[in-house]
Amino acid sequence: MLADRDTGEQSPRRRKEDSHPGVLARYTAAAALARLADEGSRVALLLLALESGHGPAFGGLLIAALMVPHVVAAPVAGALADRVRRRRPLYVAGLLGFGLALTGSALTVAVAPAAAFGCAVLAGCCAPLLIGGLTSLLGELAPANLPRAYGLDASSYSVAGIAGPALAAVVAGTAGGVVAAAALAGACVLSAVLVTTLPVPDRGPDRTTRRRGTGRAVSALWRRPVLGAVTAGTTLSHCGVGALPLLTAALATRFGDTAFTGVALSVAAVGALISSLAYARFPIRRWRPEHVVLAGLTALGVPFALLVFLPGRWPALVLFAVAGLIEGPLFASLLTVRDREAPPEVRTQVFTIAAGLKVTAAAAGAALAGLATGFGATALLLGVAASQFVAGGVTAGLLRLRPR
Repeated sequence: MLADRDTGEQSPRRRKEDSHPGVLARYTAAAALARLADEGSRVALLLLALESGHGPAFGGLLIAALMVPHVVAAPVAGALADRVRRRRPLYVAGLLGFGLALTGSALTVAVAPAAAFGCAVLAGCCAPLLIGGLTSLLGELAPANLPRAYGLDASSYSVAGIAGPALAAVVAGTAGGVVAAAALAGACVLSAVLVTTLPVPDRGPDRTTRRRGTGRAVSALWRRPVLGAVTAGTTLSHCGVGALPLLTAALATRFGDTAFTGVALSVAAVGALISSLAYARFPIRRWRPEHVVLAGLTALGVPFALLVFLPGRWPALVLFAVAGLIEGPLFASLLTVRDREAPPEVRTQVFTIAAGLKVTAAAAGAALAGLATGFGATALLLGVAASQFVAGGVTAGLLRLRPR
């Protein structure tokens, strides 16, 4: 077992047992539905742009309009969640706002492209509450069983990554892009209903009146060496993760198999889902969570490096599955570190800002991979592998700064 310093000293709040049966099941369902809508919305908006005759370029602009606010609005959304006394209505409003804005974008994309762009921006402003914001609640919703809680939360991302794009594509193909967007908005409504059943405690007046600027949250990311180390490492790692769609497309061209792109990404997502669920059942307690993150980042580069020397469709699928299996405990351990290290007064901001940094890094990685596609799949493989090894090295270096 880990020492108190390793797992975070257990406060009375964390020592008491859960008094709300089924809270983790309801939270996981709400998180999976919210993130399914977030993941599927990108596919839905692209298909809507194509359906309306505006072309893939406008589809890319809609996706950018949806994704950029993930980063820009993250500190604001986190600060708001840290200040309000009653947080449950805020999260419900964020979920419903995302669904309404996505539906508005779908309804206007053909007749008023500027309005569709604006609605996509509004949806993106709500998105931080669906991602890091929801996760930040787990410390209060499941204080007695955080490893299991974070394992299940990590699994919600994997489920969303598998089901969201698939649902959007299937519904759009059979009933049209507007119906696909409406289905994703329906997932947000269901998530909001489940959030209303969660026992999110209200804050006392003393917790809501103090100013909590985003500077306090940002400073925590570098003043606390462990938190800064895992944040920097996973941000760098996501430069490579963002390149994966282009990497799989390059490998699909090499293998002469156009379906490989979707299959490889699905295999990795399924691997991450399996390992997240396994972590929820059998959490790693012998190592500090930051050391699990360090080991995971370093190990994540190995499958992509091996792909340089093991050409072929089936070895590639096996190694993508291995990468997914590594991702599950890595992500759950990252959430555990954030929970332990985030100052209570800016807790939500730390979660939303860190999640926003990962989205930014993934977008940058995708852009760099797009510029490097002319060099072939091998160059992309080396780049993705190198980003993981560099991430592991940076994490190890920053962890050495941890005070004894």
